[in-house]
Amino acid sequence: MKSEKGVTLISLSIYLIVMVIVVATMAVLSTYFYKNVTSLNENIDAMVEYTKFSSFFSDEVNHEKIKVLQCESDGDISYVVFSNNVQYTYVKTNNSIYRNKVKICKGVDNCSFETSKFNDKDIVKVNISIGGRTRNVTYTLK
Repeated sequence: MKSEKGVTLISLSIYLIVMVIVVATMAVLSTYFYKNVTSLNENIDAMVEYTKFSSFFSDEVNHEKIKVLQCESDGDISYVVFSNNVQYTYVKTNNSIYRNKVKICKGVDNCSFETSKFNDKDIVKVNISIGGRTRNVTYTLK
């Protein structure tokens, strides 16, 4: 009887075909995974930017006896100035919101501020759009 040593050409071909199928399957799965991760990061970034703005602005309007001194919204720049000399400014040219001169949000598509009065209280309406999502929030000053 003849001893069988080594790998035949047929078995080598089968190993290669199986290996190609496994690698191709892994490539397809990893492509879907990375596309979903990128999409998820974009949504999280928009949420993070909105949360940063909301936390700063909420903290500002909750100060005692704070008033709105000035509020303007024109095409490229929107801003609101409070009585404690803090100014929130949206600059359309770089899609950012600043608190005084410090950038607190980036990637903002649009932002506008409006003021009104209700029962002797100042009200600030903020229309903000980040990452394709628009939020309209009304803040009542103490």
